[in-house]
Parts: sequence; C-alpha cells; structure tokens
Amino acid sequence: MIPRIGAPPTRSRRYVLRRGVYAVLPLGKNLLLTFQTAPFDELQLPGGGVEAGEPPLHALHREVFEETGWKIASPRRLGAFRRFTFMPEYEIWAEKLCEVFVARPVRCLAEAPEEYHTPVWMGADLAVRELGNAGDRMFVARYLARP
Repeated sequence: MIPRIGAPPTRSRRYVLRRGVYAVLPLGKNLLLTFQTAPFDELQLPGGGVEAGEPPLHALHREVFEETGWKIASPRRLGAFRRFTFMPEYEIWAEKLCEVFVARPVRCLAEAPEEYHTPVWMGADLAVRELGNAGDRMFVARYLARP
C-alpha cells in the first residue's frame, strides 16, 4: 500500500494521475535540493514528472539535471507516496504518485537549465524541517534514520 500524504481527495473532484520521480542526493552531511520560485516559492527534492513512455530512471536523471545541473549515479528506490493537489502550472487537480530514490550527485555539468529552479546545498537535518512537501520531509527523515 502506498501511503497518502496530505489531504484526502475530494469525492466530487476529478484528478489526473501524474507519476513523478524525486531524489534524495546526499554528499557528506549535506543534501542537494532545488529551490523553485514559480508558481510559488518552495524548497524541494529535485525531480518531477515522468513523460508518457519514459522509463522512470531516465526521468529521474533528466529531472535532476534540469533542476540542478548535476549528473547523478547509482539511484536506488526508497519508496513512494501519493498526494492529491492542485498543479497551477498545468491548471489541473492531480493525484501525484511520487517515487523517491537516493542517488549520488557526481558532478555539476551546468547551471540548472530549468527556469525558476536553483540548486541548494543544505544540511540534511535542516532539510527535514525546511522542505515544502511533507512527503519529501518523510523520505529524508527515513533516509537519515537508516543504519
């Protein structure tokens, strides 16, 4: 069973299923995150939507690069969560199915090519409190609790 994070769906509302992949990216005691400034300010795990026909791991590499400019290696799935939310950039209500991976940031290849995203290095303990999404916070906390 995939846990739901946040408010339950509204029965009268139609939701579009949106698959997404996100990465916990540790380097030393810090995590590589992304700060998104539109449609609103939010600190996030790098990642995003899986395009139709796209393998999830390909999407993970693509999304992390687009939002941070970094190449990653050795992704390993940590788990998944789902949430029901409005996505203003697409003007839809979505059931977001979010798969979360841990991966190793290898090298910065460029500035983050995606508009409205800036890479941020932050201590993992602080990230647990500052990430804007409860699902992101949950997976970072789980990652930190691992032996």
